[in-house]
Amino acid sequence: MRIYDVSMTIHPRMAVWKRNQERLPVFTIERDFDVDGTGSRQTRVSLDMHTGTHVDAPLHFLAHGSPIENTGLDKLVRPVRVLDLTNVEDKITRLDLENFRFGAGDFLLLKTKNSYVDEFDFEFVYLERTGAAYLVEREIAGVGIDALGIDRSQADHATHKQLLSNEIVIIEGLRLGDVPAGDYFMVALPLKLQGVEAAPARVILFGVPENEGAAQER
Repeated sequence: MRIYDVSMTIHPRMAVWKRNQERLPVFTIERDFDVDGTGSRQTRVSLDMHTGTHVDAPLHFLAHGSPIENTGLDKLVRPVRVLDLTNVEDKITRLDLENFRFGAGDFLLLKTKNSYVDEFDFEFVYLERTGAAYLVEREIAGVGIDALGIDRSQADHATHKQLLSNEIVIIEGLRLGDVPAGDYFMVALPLKLQGVEAAPARVILFGVPENEGAAQER
């Protein structure tokens, strides 16, 4: 069995939304070893809830939406399907998604050329409103993407609102470059925080090599 860690590493020089320096995580060593090696180290970390790989809750864009603690683990520890969309330029539309077979209850991870870019790309591939509407229509359970946002140039945040208002889980900031298209078992664990609209998460995929790519049909 192959194990893929598809999470971003959190560090002070990592890629953050729009390269905004205020969003960079801050590591502060509050106590360290003595010269003779005795003592211990203690580090404080300050970070945005949308740092690196993270899970969005409805509260992110819906004023009365539920916070992250209401996203059940049964929605995040489950089978998923990786779709290869690396040929897509600019945005993922309904027409792009109609090339794949999936249905009600599926959880999709969208692999794009974003996975091969380490710094923040202002022109990252995103899920456009017609693509989001199609996922709602097909009644999927969740969707993940390899960008720090699932929206990009839509001022009304249509993609977020369409998905979250239909209780479709969103994972952003995945790293799928080494993951072939196909079916996997996902363990996605957001930090156990209360009352916030999102939380950083460690996301792991488990897959059987001989099945990789078998689930995708064009």
